[in-house]
Amino acid sequence: MMHDLASLGWDDSFAAAYAERATAGADEVPGRVMRADRGVCTVLIGAGTARASVAGALLTDAGRDPVALPCAGDWVVVRTWPDGRISAEAVLPRRSAVVRRTADKDSTGQVLAANVDTAAVVEPIDPSPDLNRVERLLTLAWQSGAQPCVVLTKADLATDPATIARQVGDAAAGAPVYPVSAERGEGLDALRPHVAPGRTCALLGPSGSGKSTLANALAGTTVLATQQVRRVDGKGRHTTTHRALVPLPGGGAVLDTPGLRAVGLLDADTGLNLAFTDVADLVQRCRFTDCGHDTEPGCAVQAALADGELSVRRWDSWRKLQRELAYEARRKDARLAAEERARWKRVQRQGRRRSRP
Repeated sequence: MMHDLASLGWDDSFAAAYAERATAGADEVPGRVMRADRGVCTVLIGAGTARASVAGALLTDAGRDPVALPCAGDWVVVRTWPDGRISAEAVLPRRSAVVRRTADKDSTGQVLAANVDTAAVVEPIDPSPDLNRVERLLTLAWQSGAQPCVVLTKADLATDPATIARQVGDAAAGAPVYPVSAERGEGLDALRPHVAPGRTCALLGPSGSGKSTLANALAGTTVLATQQVRRVDGKGRHTTTHRALVPLPGGGAVLDTPGLRAVGLLDADTGLNLAFTDVADLVQRCRFTDCGHDTEPGCAVQAALADGELSVRRWDSWRKLQRELAYEARRKDARLAAEERARWKRVQRQGRRRSRP
């Protein structure tokens, strides 16, 4: 099956970046990563779909920073070798990237989705939206460089989905909120511009939130498997176990991600400020630049909490995320310092070897 790369987001900007990295010859073509698994990528190219191994140079870069690995949504240079092997030789510069912190002790990042135009936080409306989770995922979405939105799924289970959407909107800091029912096809028209030809929408949310069902509804056919939420505890099963770019009939794509049990933040100060513009504005209005926002006179935050302009829940959510980012920044600084010390030790050892007679 041939693929129209323009319908998947290929444009003059990516073409220029490709021209800088590809070598002249018919053995290299551009392609978009549909899925990446342990050093092998499934790539959509003009002539069809290819399985490409990740080139050694990329693996070396990933050893220093895992973010360098190709991931779903990336545009890559695909090379076919004389013996028939196919490899992904280079990753083109990303226009956007949804990056979360890995669970390891080194405070490194993992790319969930690349080159997406919209990062949709998918949250079930039933039994009730988890506002803290929405705020955390919106921080990730704002930081990515994509346009965030919130999709409230299973709207048919709510008696007044419009009111719930307005309540979630208070925590969404300007990101649009769309209540939808994929089962009934309601509310989908508002999302279609986000998956128009040439555009990609990433779906971020917990298991059972309806991401796969939403993707199928937007596609108008079954493109992803789905499972029912467990009746015992209402929790979702992991339907998607990997990140996958799914082209839609007529152009455009959705990028489905695994159910996110926990999303660690990393280098997301800008995203936090954009997800909490109301809190950031209050902090700026404080009388003292080093205000601790507790008992200081003239504290704009405490005044807003007292008169109800700012909810205690939202303030606590912001403080928790800010502490997390500060902690991860310290861990990252410590890791980089340790790497620099190790580098100098290697340089000194090499110098001593050279100076020996």
